[in-house]
Amino acid sequence: MILDGAPPSAALRQAADQLRRSQSTRIPGPPVRHLLPDAALSTGYAVQRLLTGARLADGHRVVGRKIGLTSPAVQAQLGVDQPDFGVLLDDMARGPDELIDITQLLQPRIEAEIAFVLDADLDADDVDAASARAAVGDVVPALEIVDSRIAGWDITLVDTVADNASSGLYVLGAATGRLGHRDLRGVTMTMADGNGTTVSAGDGAACLGDPVDALVWLARTAKAYGEPLRAGEVILSGALGPMVPVAPGSSFTADLTGLGTVRARFSERTAG
Repeated sequence: MILDGAPPSAALRQAADQLRRSQSTRIPGPPVRHLLPDAALSTGYAVQRLLTGARLADGHRVVGRKIGLTSPAVQAQLGVDQPDFGVLLDDMARGPDELIDITQLLQPRIEAEIAFVLDADLDADDVDAASARAAVGDVVPALEIVDSRIAGWDITLVDTVADNASSGLYVLGAATGRLGHRDLRGVTMTMADGNGTTVSAGDGAACLGDPVDALVWLARTAKAYGEPLRAGEVILSGALGPMVPVAPGSSFTADLTGLGTVRARFSERTAG
């Protein structure tokens, strides 16, 4: 996102246009890092903000945020070493019993997470674990379907930030009530495919040490970029284990101890 209010450069607009074109055609394109003047995080967020602005102009609305790259396993998969965040829009949510149209995705992968639904703003300068906990209205098991507009997931940190943190879709399970003093570090996650085979596993501690710490990081970072967290927003706190490729016709069920289960299923790819 643009911190100094300067108008976007031609390079930033070109990167955003390329990512929008890939999303529209469902054809991944080359990395955008080669179009950008530098690899600074602020440059990636400036492109991301252009993409979000275009979606808002199309009539969509922001419903939350996602934290990415919180798990060491996922960081290792993508060759990065710090978290990032993206924007959740109203057309990204899917129901737990909904058949997800895989043709709307490019090269999807899936990961299990803990989601928070805020019932208070988190816009103070001194957000800490206590204030973050107090702002959470519901804790929810979730599946995030990450996706990339960049061919072969050939991404660096600036690429994925520009590409809305490689966001795709998400599915929420049943709400489990307020966070309160619950310790989410010990939540264990097991995700199985349609055959019952475990394909990913992890725990709450894999998410920046504690999903609440991830929420604090996001609140502070979003505030610094001029987009503080607001009541009603859904926050995907980050993967608890490795992400898994999604094939046409596949299904996945994640079980999170103390939080229940959440399921996603995908259509067969249609001809043409």
